[in-house]
Amino acid sequence: MSSDSQPSPADRPDPNEGNPALRARVPDHVADGCFSTGAIVMTGPSEYVVDFLQTIGRPHRVARRVIVPHPVMPQFIEALKTNLDLYKSRFGVPPAPPHNANQARRPTPQEIYDDLKLPDEVLSGVYANGVMIGHGASEFGLDFLTSFFPQSAVSARVFVSAGQVPRLLESLKSAVRQLEQRQQAGGAGPGETPAASDIPDDANQDPPAADGDQTGTQDDADDPPVNPES
Repeated sequence: MSSDSQPSPADRPDPNEGNPALRARVPDHVADGCFSTGAIVMTGPSEYVVDFLQTIGRPHRVARRVIVPHPVMPQFIEALKTNLDLYKSRFGVPPAPPHNANQARRPTPQEIYDDLKLPDEVLSGVYANGVMIGHGASEFGLDFLTSFFPQSAVSARVFVSAGQVPRLLESLKSAVRQLEQRQQAGGAGPGETPAASDIPDDANQDPPAADGDQTGTQDDADDPPVNPES
């Protein structure tokens, strides 16, 4: 059972609000979304895997896993950058999250996942070939879409703090650069082990996202939506 998108609670941005052209159906099990305090981006042979983390309390866990095709990620990066610029023009530069200065080295992907709970229900992830982005004064809302005929649907809804978004943006750009370098070097073959990008300094990391064919960014209700592909 699913329902049309409804406005989010007062303090949470609704990425669909005021943007009927990009409206997507929101299944009941997706509608509430989840808040993420960090993320890990991994690069596979044909897709990026974005694990949104919840690192408050123990054990740390993967709250949502989103699968994004390679061609979609640059479009999402542009959409996220546009939305961040809109945020800065209204609210200023978002406060940066604290850094762990005592971390001697960055942990390896295996070390991170050894300490993470990865529930069975998120193990296979959800596919996304589009994204809609909205924000308020303190949070960004990411609606990941499956944009197929006859109607788009939200496959995952994730909320992240505004302060995480600049680091998230840099992490996504880094993942794309790594893939381009591997392709130029003749790597990224079908059987290659995914390479991790955006590894948290202290398992508290910044979040990512993904965007595709039917993509839009949206500020809160006062401003018109921005479509980076138009």
